Amino acid sequence: MKMDDANFSRPETGEETSDLSKARLRAWLQILRVSRQTEGELREKMRVEYDSTLPRFDVMAALYRAKDGLRMSALSKSLMVSNGNVTGIVERLVNEGMVTRVAVENDRRALIVKLTDEGRADFARRALVHEGWVSDLFAGMNAEDASDLIAILRRVQSRKGQTHD
Repeated sequence: MKMDDANFSRPETGEETSDLSKARLRAWLQILRVSRQTEGELREKMRVEYDSTLPRFDVMAALYRAKDGLRMSALSKSLMVSNGNVTGIVERLVNEGMVTRVAVENDRRALIVKLTDEGRADFARRALVHEGWVSDLFAGMNAEDASDLIAILRRVQSRKGQTHD
């Protein structure tokens, strides 16, 4: 067993292991509840305030970060969804004038999608409102709490793919 982080090492006794395992399970369930509740509230706010969807916001956010645009495959990968899921959203954004598609030189099948100036401005306005919503939803958390939680979740994430013998 690899024990490179004392916070994740397993105690030697069965009872302690069981208690730690149960505590970790409770933590996971709480993360899941908070995540689902937060996402549900954000979806509803996006629907009511903007007659829009969270996946649409996520596509625009990924494109906003990539000023030169992204290939559809890279966009799908960054959002961890299939090309098919992104294609419909991109098509609607193109029709609304928020996104443009550009053929990739030397690859007839590939397209780069990019926010238009209007799309960048629209996303920037929505992103500020979205940030406020998230801040309100996490109002019970101070800056130190947020920093601690991020550090803990990053430690958990860094364990992904590691096996325990």
